Amino acid sequence: MPALSLQFAHAEPGDFSLGLGAAISESPYAGVGTQVNPIPLIKYEGERFYVNGVTAGYHLINAVSFSLDATVALLTDGIDRDDFGRRELARNGINRDLLEDRDNGIDAGLAAKLRGAAGQLEVVAKNDISGASDGYSLSLEYAYPFTWGNTRFKPNIGATHMSGNLVHYYYGTLKDEEQRGIAQYRPGSATVSYVGLGFSQPIGKQWEVSGNLRYSALPDELSDSPLVERDTDSSTSMFIGISRKF
Repeated sequence: MPALSLQFAHAEPGDFSLGLGAAISESPYAGVGTQVNPIPLIKYEGERFYVNGVTAGYHLINAVSFSLDATVALLTDGIDRDDFGRRELARNGINRDLLEDRDNGIDAGLAAKLRGAAGQLEVVAKNDISGASDGYSLSLEYAYPFTWGNTRFKPNIGATHMSGNLVHYYYGTLKDEEQRGIAQYRPGSATVSYVGLGFSQPIGKQWEVSGNLRYSALPDELSDSPLVERDTDSSTSMFIGISRKF
């Protein structure tokens, strides 16, 4: 499922900051429940090269109203089989001991962003280059950033289309698992829609608190998976962090 974006805090060329945050997500996987993971915050903005959270990029075009970036990002959808709930999987007809781990991936792609008075529109195309899923995703997001007092807000709405390979690896049954006796589930491509809200609040001249909240609607290809908790058709995730500029 598309990962929660950590890229909200505004940055100017030459900015560098370090911090720590926590990603809190309501996992759709059977028996996993709420997950809390620490996330190191590294933000750097150069004339061309930048790092923001788990994404690094290079500005191919960086105008006021339009930007085009080449990006590399960590995809954190991986899960170890032992993290699944044994009883919850059994209710779906799955023996946890017969599962394989799902690895995290590394995505490379392009991100184009158009900015104007009516907000910003971003299109992102990414492909797994790690060999985990060998899948790709296409995302379209509209956002309307605004400032209220000293706080910057970024409400957004979007959708991510995931290829069949990507959906199959994280939500289907793998060939080795089927050979061990697990019933075959091979979904096709799927589209996840979401709404979210980001914020960024400076504290003094050097510190900043930032965060994101996202609600995602799961399509049938994901919610019908035997790896997913029964009667789960949505997922909520959030991020909160604090960083210091240097």
